[in-house]
Amino acid sequence: MSLFKARDWWSGALGEGEEFDQGCLCVGDVDNSGTGHDKIVVGSYMGMLRIFCPNANKQSEGGSADAQLLEVQLQNAIIQVEVGKFVSCSELLHLAVLHPRKLSVYSVTGTAGNVEHGDQYQLKLIYEHNLQRTACNMTYGTFGGATGHHSLCIQSMDGMLMFFEQDSYSFGRFLPGFLLPGPLAYNSRTDSFLTVSSARQLESYKYETLAVATEAETRQDSDLTPKTGGKRLTPDWTFVLGEQALDISVPSFSHSSSSILVLGERNLFCLRDNGQIRFMKKLEFNPSCFLPYASVKDGTTNLLLGNHNNMLLVYQDVTLQWAAQLPFVPVAVRVANFPELKGAVVSLSSDGHLLSSYMGTDPSFFSTPKVDAREADYEQVDAEMKKLQKLIREATRTQDILPKSDALEDLSVKAIVFPSLDASSQALIQDMDGLPVPSVTVQVKVKASSVLQSAKLSICVQPPLAVTQDQFVLEPMGVGSTKEVSFSAFLNGHYPPADLTGDIVVSYSSPTELNPKGVPRVLQSRFNLPLALVCVPSSPAKSTKFKITVDTNQPPVDLSALFREFSAKTEDKDGNSLAFQFLSGAKVTVLASKTSQRYRIQGDSFEDMWLVVKELVQRFDQHFSKLGIKDFKKSFSGPIPLQEYFLSVDNHFQLRVNAQQYQDLLSERAVQFRAIQRRLLTRFKDKTPAPLQSLDTLLDATYNQVITLAEAAEENRALLEQAFVRLRSSTHLLVLLLSLWQGLTHDQTAILEATLLPLLQDTPQLGWEESCDAAVSHLLRSCLSRSPKDQATSLAQIGGSVLSLPQDTTRLKKHIALLCDRLGKGGRLTLASEANVQIPAQIQNLAAPGGVEPIAEDLGDGEEVENPQEMTKFIKKKPSRKVKKEKDSKEKKDVSREPSEASVKEEAGVPEEPIKEVKKEKKESSKDKKESKKDSSKEAKEPKDEAKKKESSSSKEKKEKKEKEKEGKESGDRKVSRKSSVKVKDKKKETEAAEG
Repeated sequence: MSLFKARDWWSGALGEGEEFDQGCLCVGDVDNSGTGHDKIVVGSYMGMLRIFCPNANKQSEGGSADAQLLEVQLQNAIIQVEVGKFVSCSELLHLAVLHPRKLSVYSVTGTAGNVEHGDQYQLKLIYEHNLQRTACNMTYGTFGGATGHHSLCIQSMDGMLMFFEQDSYSFGRFLPGFLLPGPLAYNSRTDSFLTVSSARQLESYKYETLAVATEAETRQDSDLTPKTGGKRLTPDWTFVLGEQALDISVPSFSHSSSSILVLGERNLFCLRDNGQIRFMKKLEFNPSCFLPYASVKDGTTNLLLGNHNNMLLVYQDVTLQWAAQLPFVPVAVRVANFPELKGAVVSLSSDGHLLSSYMGTDPSFFSTPKVDAREADYEQVDAEMKKLQKLIREATRTQDILPKSDALEDLSVKAIVFPSLDASSQALIQDMDGLPVPSVTVQVKVKASSVLQSAKLSICVQPPLAVTQDQFVLEPMGVGSTKEVSFSAFLNGHYPPADLTGDIVVSYSSPTELNPKGVPRVLQSRFNLPLALVCVPSSPAKSTKFKITVDTNQPPVDLSALFREFSAKTEDKDGNSLAFQFLSGAKVTVLASKTSQRYRIQGDSFEDMWLVVKELVQRFDQHFSKLGIKDFKKSFSGPIPLQEYFLSVDNHFQLRVNAQQYQDLLSERAVQFRAIQRRLLTRFKDKTPAPLQSLDTLLDATYNQVITLAEAAEENRALLEQAFVRLRSSTHLLVLLLSLWQGLTHDQTAILEATLLPLLQDTPQLGWEESCDAAVSHLLRSCLSRSPKDQATSLAQIGGSVLSLPQDTTRLKKHIALLCDRLGKGGRLTLASEANVQIPAQIQNLAAPGGVEPIAEDLGDGEEVENPQEMTKFIKKKPSRKVKKEKDSKEKKDVSREPSEASVKEEAGVPEEPIKEVKKEKKESSKDKKESKKDSSKEAKEPKDEAKKKESSSSKEKKEKKEKEKEGKESGDRKVSRKSSVKVKDKKKETEAAEG
């Protein structure tokens, strides 16, 4: 037997098919025997009242029947039972039984028997109260400071507290803001009642406040301001729990501190009598009941806590002292003293399992036999240690979240795309601009290697592609069984998709020995649709807007051999040109050079070229891999078409702004429409007819505006979906060109694609612009930063701004251009560099929120960040200017501060000043140079007077400082470049040379 299992001292099963709950159990000397021994009183929802006196000697003989003192069938369901002094002028304990519409108080008396059957017990009704409202629960205590007897308080289902003093009804009060009843408890120390409202907060009402409050006949009257005597009922204090409470207990034993314990659904709260919290314990399970009991240590409270894991936990404040396993989930728990066992734990289940147990174990007299001592084989231990260390090193190297299983998969999925298009198209749109819309059949074969249940197959394709059926329910499959399903895919929109791949997801349940119903599992597979599904061959176009050139290191390939399904219908027989016309109307042409190893892709739409470029690159790889050529390389010499890409970004952003404007206008018109409806309703309800004052006309006009705005918003939503698909196509094309341009690996390309495409779809709460900006900014601060110090500072920085719709796309464009420039200057994308950077000690001290400034994002090497229009021509690296070190430390600080300020402003997204101010700054710098030359020539003519030279040089330095301050004030937030700092250095050098 386990040590952590409740020991069964006495148990019994109460009836069959009966239900029990939290208030159906209480313990006490209900028969007033005077021995101090407790009896167990249990009431059920079926109206059965039972009283037990457990005895260990009777357990083996007759079971629970011998321990049962009384069993009475009452007419109504029993909600709660309590033992207390409920009869006036009597110090004896009586039993209070709460029914849905009645409160009954009984006396239990025992008569000594003269036969072998033992004593006889009788239940006698003392008084009862018929309730006008359905009861929920009750509590008792010495209300108002009364001594010698207990009063009763019953909470009804509609929120009324009914007070009874013995056989008389005192008064009733409705709780304010009541919705559903909660647990109820009485605190005798403060003479107040505690309950948890539907607002999930603990409320305390003093008995005096309840007594003098306004008498309310109905629930609505309690919420109104009283016109005559009395006060409005308000709680003495409240405490927000944030969850529904299961029970409230106010321990009153001598060693306990003044505490109020509240058991929530996920937490245990302990508060003082004034509502201040003492401690809170977060529970890792679902509790079912609890009970505080006396602790031997002053200032602490012990409590028993039952949960739905069949566990009984013992806590001392927030510390777990013991845990015991129960055979059921307890709904009520009490501590009782029996003749042969003090402090027994009495627990009750919802189906009537009553258990009296204790924790611990009986002493065991078993002693383990001695084992012969063997000397350790150190060579064997050393070999085992080396083996374990090797396993640990291999385990730390792998970064997989889930371990790789060597066992075979339960299911294999294979998708076969038919090479030819369907003879009769299954497309919903049969014709687009005179071109027939084709469809292609995909066959999926599912083969099971074990028994499978509840298998479902789902198909997902990228919009605007669609399938004839996207859900399949598979029958239970045995070992080796095979299922085949087929469906057709086609284009269902007037624009090309961003991807021709589709996903197949199979969800199923694999039964095991421990779980016959099956363990849920998911298997995913992918298939590629042909390019002929969205385009047809056409004649090449001579003049186009956008052109992309791809270079290879192998001789030119015949395009008709690469695209055999398109070459049969093309007009060019040489194989040097091939044209694709999308069903949406766009045309893309591929040209192969006869002399060089270049291929040009051109078209009138930038995003429409993506599918053709992707297909061309993939077929190049397949073609040369079949020929056995391993050193095949493809590249892109630039320039990167950022301006063409930014057109898609601006179009998508403008549609998002329009959607937000439509939403605002719709909300305004809806508010106006409801206001007009309320006014018309008031006019129609009025007994004396009044003129409508054109309210009906205004209502019709507002309704028409709402309908028009809703239709415009729906149309904008469709355009936004189309724009996002086009933006995805443009982004995929940009990522492909960047990877070809810099020769990025597969992992680096995946990082770049995840950065520029962080979302698969737009949502009103989170869009592509802000997500992409955050991801690009992170790369610029981490692996693409200019120095390890900046990278360490960015890693030490904590927190960030909330992602929201930006005002414009200027900052995003600047960051994307900066990302391309960093890649062009040798930056490499990696995620491992973040973990390898050592953060300096002075940087760690700045890790507090607000302690780290934004990281510089300048281009470095003494260059100023250019406009997005000028960033497209950054293929060749510009030579950097080397700044010489100077002796004066002050001048070093001045020069070093300027680029940091510029980087901070660039990071904050401060827009640059107009070009006029830049020209003005250049003119001022040229004037300063001329003045310095004139001053140096004058000083050269007068070499005799050295004192005058020093005075003139010092005055010039003061003038330069004043001019700097003026320029700083005039420029405001203007970005200071490194070029200007170099000019200041040159000007100071000229003055020093003139002085020498």
